[in-house]
Amino acid sequence: MTGHDGWEPETAELVRPYVITKGRGLPDEEHLSLITLVTASAGHTQRPTRLSPEEQSLLDLCSAGYLSVAEIAGHTHFPLGVVRILLASLMEGGHLMTRPPVARARLADKEILEEVLNGLRAKFG
Repeated sequence: MTGHDGWEPETAELVRPYVITKGRGLPDEEHLSLITLVTASAGHTQRPTRLSPEEQSLLDLCSAGYLSVAEIAGHTHFPLGVVRILLASLMEGGHLMTRPPVARARLADKEILEEVLNGLRAKFG
């Protein structure tokens, strides 16, 4: 419906984050960091619980395989905090499981690298 001057009010296309998250707080950074890998649990389709549309879209996205929290936020265009809260809720409900990121490899010893380099120089000149 338009106003008397032909002006039409805009509808808000953005749902406020506190509505999507139902007022829940952020989970600990150590449990859901940017690089934590998330996937749907094996029996997630057998659960009769009702999910919000946002939670269902995250669950559908995670059903394809492991994705990092940052990738999920990028695919859904939700704010990172909202994604972390929704993922934590889905984990508590048993819909998702996480795998910690792969630990950093130990740096190679400098002496060993120098010996390899000297050996390659001796062999190939």
